[in-house]
Amino acid sequence: MSKAAHGVYAASITPLGSDGQPSGEMLLQHSQWLMDQGLTGVAPLGTTGEGNSLPLSFRLSVPALFRDAGFRSEHVIFGTGSCAVGDAVAATKAVIDAGFTNALVLPPFYYKNVSEDGVFSFFDQLINEVGTDTLRIYLYHFPALSMTPFTVPLIQRLKSEFGPVIAGLKDSSGDFNSMLAFASAADDFDVFCGNEAFLIDGLANGCAGSISATSNASAALTAATYAANGSANASDLQETLTAVRQVIAGYPLSAALKQIEAWRHNDDHWRRVLPPGTLLSEAQQSQLKTALEALEPGALVFDESKASVAQQA
Repeated sequence: MSKAAHGVYAASITPLGSDGQPSGEMLLQHSQWLMDQGLTGVAPLGTTGEGNSLPLSFRLSVPALFRDAGFRSEHVIFGTGSCAVGDAVAATKAVIDAGFTNALVLPPFYYKNVSEDGVFSFFDQLINEVGTDTLRIYLYHFPALSMTPFTVPLIQRLKSEFGPVIAGLKDSSGDFNSMLAFASAADDFDVFCGNEAFLIDGLANGCAGSISATSNASAALTAATYAANGSANASDLQETLTAVRQVIAGYPLSAALKQIEAWRHNDDHWRRVLPPGTLLSEAQQSQLKTALEALEPGALVFDESKASVAQQA
């Protein structure tokens, strides 16, 4: 199987070691834990993984680490976007060379008001220089940060030119209607919502699942909600999942999710973020923990003993 499996993915955080540098070993451990909670897969090196703050040398090393750890291609979507098309080519080639196929690619995001011809040329060069029909690109629509949106006509143009290589899109716009428009833009084009508050409604409207930052914390609950799709308790699980999302979204995402991992591991090393990110303040930590504790019992995502509760829901 070359495409990413339909389902629910965590946009994985990137843990930092005691030296303050990204740790491949900790990333693998965290990714395996996420899979063990029932998620379909993981999407490392994206926005929540601080991908654009990571050294390119580390990004190039990660796919081989996942290969050697036994992760299957259809369960991993690596972030390979970059302002420089040459860096995006190098990062995407590392994915292919390690035996994987799926890459989550931002548009070139430094220059603003780029024409659709310019964005098309970026992907044209990327695909041609990587040079393999096995590549599966998931376009990363995050206009609030990239300031470079994808449109339905651009998607259709890319799909017409490159066929199955343009495999789908992650929509982190928070706009449900635009997500549905993307889902119907082309055949054989899988759209994943970036906000799992849309998970059940998205599935009902042809979306493939979710790729979400907060699934780092709510992995078991996210998996349970996806599994419950079409059943009587799906709406209740979705309501709890949405509440988790709303709480965590009130804080800088990477810092909040790493704080939750620090609580789960009882190890403050997990709090570390890369510049220009900063740690949560003591007041923010207290507010976040209080808000999480006020959620339904199965959503107490920083408490290891509760993970099975959500998973069994």
